[in-house]
Amino acid sequence: MGTEELASGKLVLDFPAEAVARLRLNNPEKRNPLDHEVLDALAEALPALDRGIEIRCVVITGTGPAFSAGYDISGIPDETFERDAEALVAHPFHAAMEAVSSHPYPVVAAINGHCLGGGLELAVRCDLRICAAGAKLGMPPAKLGLIYGHTGLERFIDVIGVAATRDLFLTGRTVSAERAREIGLVGEVADDDELEARSLALAGEIAANAPLSLRGNKRAIETLARARRLTAEEERELIELRRSCFASEDFREGIRAFAEKRAPRWRGR
Repeated sequence: MGTEELASGKLVLDFPAEAVARLRLNNPEKRNPLDHEVLDALAEALPALDRGIEIRCVVITGTGPAFSAGYDISGIPDETFERDAEALVAHPFHAAMEAVSSHPYPVVAAINGHCLGGGLELAVRCDLRICAAGAKLGMPPAKLGLIYGHTGLERFIDVIGVAATRDLFLTGRTVSAERAREIGLVGEVADDDELEARSLALAGEIAANAPLSLRGNKRAIETLARARRLTAEEERELIELRRSCFASEDFREGIRAFAEKRAPRWRGR
């Protein structure tokens, strides 16, 4: 098994250790954004790595100074913004995240650098997270005018609890790797130059365990974590709440202000 380029080279698949596959986000000039092509490739690659006991752990990481800056929506024109921004967030992103969550074997996020927005949800969807000491992690929806999807928020609540999720999403602050470890957002912090070796050692340790136990325990944990379900009415309400932001002036302003590196001028509509 060699190296395979996916998504026009923006995602690279290799096999760096026995029974371990690695997916590397590989668009460092743009901080490894999650665009349609990358998300579709993730959604296709992860199920394809279910190869019996041949691959028993998957590592997801990034190339360069960032893990991922999240959604790539800065280039969507105003005339199609509402349609195209919601289409990216609601469909290919959801499919990619579900592919991580539903992969039968453990998935490890090796957070090599800054990890923001949808990139942080990608990491949170993984079963275990190891983070470079110099990385910064954050959820900026409040600074962009975005109402985050309820399925993503559920994952954060599962991992770090309600109080820390409120702190992360309502302040929009970025946090250090050490603070992320303190609140349970990551399980381990490694020196920047040791992250790759440490993450592969962790993946190797996992992959050396009994395949039936790995699959069975992951499925049981996932089932128990999802035991509380929203009613159909509650879910519809949250979906409509999220959709409402894509038609708002504030979301467009938030994206423009972020791209122009200036303070947004909110209008509340």
